[in-house]
Amino acid sequence: MNNEKLAVLYKEWLQDASIEDMQFKMDQGELSARELTLLYLKRISELDKKGPSINSVLEINPDALQIADALDAERKTKGARGPLHGIPLLIKDNIDTGDKLHTSAGSLALANSFAPSDSFVAASLREAGAIILGKTNMTEWANFMTDNMPSGYSSRGGQVLNPYGPGKFDVGGSSSGSGASIAASLAAASVGTETSGSILSPASQNSLVGIKPTVGLIGRTGIIPIAHTQDTAGPMARTVGDAVILLNALRGQDPADPATGANRLASVDFTASLKKDGLQGKRIGIAREVYFDYLSEEKQHILDSAIEVLKQQGAVIIDQVEIPSSKEDWSYDVLTYEFKADLNAYLSRLTGSVQSLADVIAFNETDPENRLKYGQTLLIEAEKTSGSLTEADYLDALEKDYFLSTEKGIDAALEQHGLDAIVFPNNIGAGIPAKAGYPSITVPAGYTEEGEPVGITFTGTAYSEQQLIEISYSYEQAAPVRKAPVFEKLTVK
Repeated sequence: MNNEKLAVLYKEWLQDASIEDMQFKMDQGELSARELTLLYLKRISELDKKGPSINSVLEINPDALQIADALDAERKTKGARGPLHGIPLLIKDNIDTGDKLHTSAGSLALANSFAPSDSFVAASLREAGAIILGKTNMTEWANFMTDNMPSGYSSRGGQVLNPYGPGKFDVGGSSSGSGASIAASLAAASVGTETSGSILSPASQNSLVGIKPTVGLIGRTGIIPIAHTQDTAGPMARTVGDAVILLNALRGQDPADPATGANRLASVDFTASLKKDGLQGKRIGIAREVYFDYLSEEKQHILDSAIEVLKQQGAVIIDQVEIPSSKEDWSYDVLTYEFKADLNAYLSRLTGSVQSLADVIAFNETDPENRLKYGQTLLIEAEKTSGSLTEADYLDALEKDYFLSTEKGIDAALEQHGLDAIVFPNNIGAGIPAKAGYPSITVPAGYTEEGEPVGITFTGTAYSEQQLIEISYSYEQAAPVRKAPVFEKLTVK
């Protein structure tokens, strides 16, 4: 990096720069999309592939610099399309891109697979002028492969590490690479996916903001699925503002995804909800029973301090709010049944020898040493279902999950106390809103003495993103606790 200006940006600015900061420099002619892309590529080389070897980026888009050049030229002649113009982003390896990047869900079975076209997510990002810099590593098959899979491991990519404590702290899953990469500032922001906790977990573990939206807010065409009842993509970023900018680009109605037909926020500008006084008068319940029991005393203290901030910013706190269904005997039966049907539908559109769940299982069994380090118990269990979604057990589980997560779950607690949102620690409690298809936003709350990140998560009812953004942003502005992970001094050449 011979350019003195870029060397200074790399060393002193890039790690904490917001998307707004990047746009300002590009608008002023102080930085180009090409230069910004080069800065991130260098950081990936130094931190992800060498040094601490975070191992969060599976592959780089070979066209990234050419795309940056085209966007720089467009800025000069037509102006920027919007806040994501020329901004390098990373996306999870289960999101299709119709380019030179593979889409594999971390599996060697799809290591050579190219998607036939862009997913709704990728197309939306390109339309907004973003640069898809590459694909991130993830927990294989979005952590629906086996009972013993560590967060962040895939047979294709290996193990993702947490930048705040590589090999020491859990990186969170399954959007592990999407979380670790942005914590380490390897791109401006990323897109993860969640079925139950897979955005909230790596976001809280990597001191990020993660938005798990209402199912139906973002189109899901071209995403390798687990279960259509619960799957969604969502943004992961270092600040609420950056996450909301990304959410604005992703939300919309997808003609091929019927869930988006009920999306009443398809044209909403979520940046209007970035209000410093957004906590004023908000009624927020604390789901202590069951969920806080998982925390150490130190982490409970961090959450208590965060709750005190909510009070100071004008929120009305209702402590000890009970979720009526919190102690129910929950299962993942809906996922087991929907996985086979949904994955087979996805794989059938690909060319190549792997076109069904049965093919994946058979492929893995031919080389267990490399492909089955932790087994494939969940894949085998799902394959035993008919794939027709006609089983009584599936339909009963579907009805039970929805009733217990909505009428006897989140909605019951919200209505009983007249709440705008419920607080959970980290991703603990993610399962109930996931089964309901309801939104949650996690925000950094602090760190343990050892340096492990702790997050505070706000959950609401369907399509309550605007209120949750107001709450999250106001909290973040009042308690800007996030700090970047510390690495050895980076090389500047």
